[in-house]
Amino acid sequence: MKSILLHINDDAGLEARIQAALDLARAFDGHITCLQSVTYEIFAPGDFYGSAMAAAMPVIRENAEALRKQVEIDLANEDASWEWIFQFGMAESRLLEKSAINDVVVVGPNDVGEQGPRPSRMVGDLLIHSRTPVLVVPNDQKSLDCGGPALVAWNGSTEACVALRASVPLLAKASKVYLATVTEENSKVRYDFPPVEGAEYLSRHGIRSEIVEIPHGDASIPDTLVAAAQVRGCGYMVMGAFGHSRLAELLLGGVTRKALTDPQIPILLAH
Repeated sequence: MKSILLHINDDAGLEARIQAALDLARAFDGHITCLQSVTYEIFAPGDFYGSAMAAAMPVIRENAEALRKQVEIDLANEDASWEWIFQFGMAESRLLEKSAINDVVVVGPNDVGEQGPRPSRMVGDLLIHSRTPVLVVPNDQKSLDCGGPALVAWNGSTEACVALRASVPLLAKASKVYLATVTEENSKVRYDFPPVEGAEYLSRHGIRSEIVEIPHGDASIPDTLVAAAQVRGCGYMVMGAFGHSRLAELLLGGVTRKALTDPQIPILLAH
């Protein structure tokens, strides 16, 4: 994960994303591409002649330049390689374009201009349309512990296999890897890949893992997995992104949507 694409936006989670990207860059001797995207697509009721948009454009550009100067000052004091790219357009579109030539995309849990516990449409678009894993960093995250324990959410699906493969470089640096499955009574076998196959795959990359079966109690599956990760001191969780709907806002399956609604731990996802 030497090429790290970082979403730059003036929101509550920017500092957390920057720190996570720096931790990745240090762990892999990598390079951070800071992507700042600004759109002038502002719609105001009754603004038939675009006067409100015209008035807002200089302010938007001025704020963007001020943010860039501040972040560049902070990054100049860090021991990591980085560059800055400024583009016009929607953030999800620009991130998607650049993701093809990067190893991981670092984003927050919210869409641009939104806040609060809700799944991000931007994250969904990146996961479905990109072939690059996405690291979702909670807004209050202080760091990303690349060398500590890690938990892989495993349900035997193709998406779980994709996420496992994508996370190998990161898992190789983990002090301990847990391959966790949430079990339910009377549950039917739905997929063809049992946890042992995931463990065998990791072993071929020199990664030892422990298979953990967690009973599904009253909590949701994502909450159960996060609790298991926190009890074991895991710094992040790996998860496959599930979903089949063609509607962008419904692209992610129920478990993935719930996990991204208010993440309590960094989650590396792939689809």
